[in-house]
Amino acid sequence: MPIKNGKQYIERIDRQNINLWYKGERVTGPLSKHPIFSGLIQTQAKLYDMQCDDKYKDQMTYLSPDTGEPVGLSYLPPSSLEDLQKRRKMIELWSREHHGFLGRSPDYMNTAMMSFYTAAYTLEEHNPAFAQNLRDYYAYCRDHDITLSHAFIQPPASKWSGQIDPFEDSIAAKVEEITEEGYIVSGAFMMATQGATCDEMIVFPTPSLTPDEEVNPYAFAFAVPNDLEGMTFICRESHASESSYDHPLSSRFEEMDTLVIFDKVLVPHNRMFYYGDETMGFKLFQEGHFHTHIGHQIISRYIAKTEFLLGLFEALADEQNVGLESLSIANVAKIMTMLENFKALRLASETSAELDEQGILIPSSSPLLAASIQFPPFYLEVINMLQLLGSSGIIMTPMNNDISSELSPYVNQYLKGLTTEAKDRIAIFRLVWELTAGPFGGRQSQFERFFFGSAQTVHIRMYNSYDNHEDYRQLVQSFLAQQDK
Repeated sequence: MPIKNGKQYIERIDRQNINLWYKGERVTGPLSKHPIFSGLIQTQAKLYDMQCDDKYKDQMTYLSPDTGEPVGLSYLPPSSLEDLQKRRKMIELWSREHHGFLGRSPDYMNTAMMSFYTAAYTLEEHNPAFAQNLRDYYAYCRDHDITLSHAFIQPPASKWSGQIDPFEDSIAAKVEEITEEGYIVSGAFMMATQGATCDEMIVFPTPSLTPDEEVNPYAFAFAVPNDLEGMTFICRESHASESSYDHPLSSRFEEMDTLVIFDKVLVPHNRMFYYGDETMGFKLFQEGHFHTHIGHQIISRYIAKTEFLLGLFEALADEQNVGLESLSIANVAKIMTMLENFKALRLASETSAELDEQGILIPSSSPLLAASIQFPPFYLEVINMLQLLGSSGIIMTPMNNDISSELSPYVNQYLKGLTTEAKDRIAIFRLVWELTAGPFGGRQSQFERFFFGSAQTVHIRMYNSYDNHEDYRQLVQSFLAQQDK
């Protein structure tokens, strides 16, 4: 089938039989009806409805080269500036719908899958069957509009085991056996965001090195449905709420993070993308320009979220009757400056894009890496601005039940704004509370801080994006050489 709508997305999720656990109990029944998943599923269903809407369809889809049917534009490998900008405009539409709060909206993993697909040629020498598996899986995801999650990061214990005590068996994810049916895999992965609300999962760990083994059992990448026998999902505590008034963000955008455990899971042969040689994994990331393509998707989310933050700060300042005070104007100007900066960096990445040897147009990486360094501290700075502006008012926020109870005359009398009714004023403060001081906002801050890796990791990526450091040093040396002797 080609693009799916929201109803079809929900039906697929509800049909799965995932071994999913929350607070020590197995989750049963359709996930779309479960309180900790229903809000996110409904929000994501709206995204899928958009691509089927005649108003947006031409902006969000293209015709599959295999079937001729409409498929999602985020799967498109760009071969021209027009292609790149089409992808970006499609991503913008979804980003503005979720205001940048969905870090794992479907276009994120669609973009990842596209980047790996463009590097499939690197697997030919390693094993042509693996290269074909990757190409086939990309086409399957594109033509069936598969909703993907991913598992890349292993728990710390997976790294420590077998290294502290050389006689202890490592518990790092590995291929335990290869059979006629496929590969038997065991291990665990953290931070599988939306692991329970997707169709399938790409598993691509950083491999442990085994210099004494010709075939490295820790080096692999594959994709599987997330309800295979032997797979177990353990949820973190949910921050979701059913009330969109009391919790306007978590009721819509709470993406559940899960610990995914593989206990002798059978991965079919045609779902393995590489195995045994850790250099192949690095090549897929590098030759597929993973961080660059993903960075181009992420920066549109940054822009959408910054626009939302700008609107929220101004709305709160107006509610406090300080919108025209110098401090408020200075803070608004700072947010506006960063918004224009992110837009300029995105434009620079597109106008400086270059074709690679495979004919894929690659955005310039440095502007995108610059955005990934700038956004996390900026985001935390805006959160602090909102906390200071809202002051104690963001703490004293009655709930919708209070407003609709016999207490409503008191609430309406004493908590009204200068020009707004109490219910409207409280709504703004509840939004600010949830974003800046509530558990959903805390998770968002931590998520943004480490979204693209630790600060050290993103700084190294930025450093390595320049291959002409010596040229800049030489500028100084040449300048100093011009001094009078």
